[in-house]
Amino acid sequence: MSLDPARVLDVDPLLDDPRTRIVVCCGSGGVGKTTTAAALGLRAAERGRKVVVLTIDPARRLAQSMGIDSLDNVPRRVKGIDDSAGGELHAMMLDMKRTFDEIVEAHADGERAAVILNNPFYQSLSAGFAGTQEYMAMEKLGQLRARDEWDLIVVDTPPSRSALDFLDAPKRLGSFLDGRLIRLLTAPAKLGGRAGMKFLNVGMSMMTGTLGKLLGGQLLKDVQTFVAAMDTTFGGFRTRADATYKLLQAPGTAFLVVAAPERDALREAAYFVERLAAEDMPFAGLVLNRVHGSGAAQLSAERALAAAENLDAEAAENLDDARIVDQEGGKAGLRNSPDTYGSSESPASETSAPDGSEGPAGPDGSDEGSPAATDSTDATDRTDAPPHGHRTVEQLTAGLLRLHAERMQLLSREQRTRDRFAALHPEVAVAEVAALPGDVHDLAGLRNIGDRLAANRPELPEAGA
Repeated sequence: MSLDPARVLDVDPLLDDPRTRIVVCCGSGGVGKTTTAAALGLRAAERGRKVVVLTIDPARRLAQSMGIDSLDNVPRRVKGIDDSAGGELHAMMLDMKRTFDEIVEAHADGERAAVILNNPFYQSLSAGFAGTQEYMAMEKLGQLRARDEWDLIVVDTPPSRSALDFLDAPKRLGSFLDGRLIRLLTAPAKLGGRAGMKFLNVGMSMMTGTLGKLLGGQLLKDVQTFVAAMDTTFGGFRTRADATYKLLQAPGTAFLVVAAPERDALREAAYFVERLAAEDMPFAGLVLNRVHGSGAAQLSAERALAAAENLDAEAAENLDDARIVDQEGGKAGLRNSPDTYGSSESPASETSAPDGSEGPAGPDGSDEGSPAATDSTDATDRTDAPPHGHRTVEQLTAGLLRLHAERMQLLSREQRTRDRFAALHPEVAVAEVAALPGDVHDLAGLRNIGDRLAANRPELPEAGA
């Protein structure tokens, strides 16, 4: 695909700009967000910036590609990069529960922190409540930004069913913990004593009785204790969610939507682009991964299929010709004679002279016309046909042409999908990355991805690349 120059995303000016402090790579799951984030971080570091990549992908392959044994909640220095420009690359993987614990420890005294950390409801919430991972990713981003230790923070957003979960989670979690239901559940603790219980019994005895049956009395008590402690410690989760949103909306933040040239992925990307605009968040462009190409795009799928059919017909005709048996001299009749079919003795032995000499010779004294010579000649003729299970050159060529036709049909589908996205959002700048033959497993692979992003080279990788 040849992009309109006005729509090409140039990542180097974005990475080189000292005002760019946060790059957020977002999109639906399985489109290469983690690899894109790591490649951008490496490229920025090798161009002189001090970078930390925050990933949420638990797979070990990213750590291995950076030459690190393992990633955890603490930034680790990546060795082996080209630091001639003075840059550094650090990487870390979000530990959701540990990040939640750090928030509690940072905002509560020792006694209150112990109450919260040991609360059963908190332990369940911090381990897997819907939206907690996304919220904790943004909390960790806030911590890293507050330290002001890195020039650039690259964030790989959590893998989720929908890319919009990333934007919705902080407010959803904050609204839950700061919502009316939770505050009603904590009313006895806040009002205190017999007066509080009297108020609760008058207005809400039926509701709390039902909740007690559904949740269990102990769980209800755990929720009340947890929220009361958190409310006094944090001053409300909604306030923290608002602060997170302001950080994302800051001029130094840039969102990159990552997608693949597939209908569902680009539909999600289009929805995300619209949502970012509605939320007034700084959007830099679209990274389109796994774009397929061909070095023989001038040969269309239709022409390739037609040529394959012609070769198949030619191969079938040649095979039929090779199977024609020469009937001259009675050779076919002898070979197919019922007297010799399946016999362990050869026709030559049956026609041998009584004195052990050979059978009748040809006019010139040769063995021409003898059964043995006939079989030898037929064997030579039959070698013109391909052995059983082997394909002729024509058949192999036809198979390759069909593979090419499938590739060209795939390219056509991808092109139509990209055209639909471009028609909906002609203002979006796009960078394309070719579909590589294998996974990225080292710094050289990440560097190759970064080079392709910067040069916008969607073509197939060069030999030895």
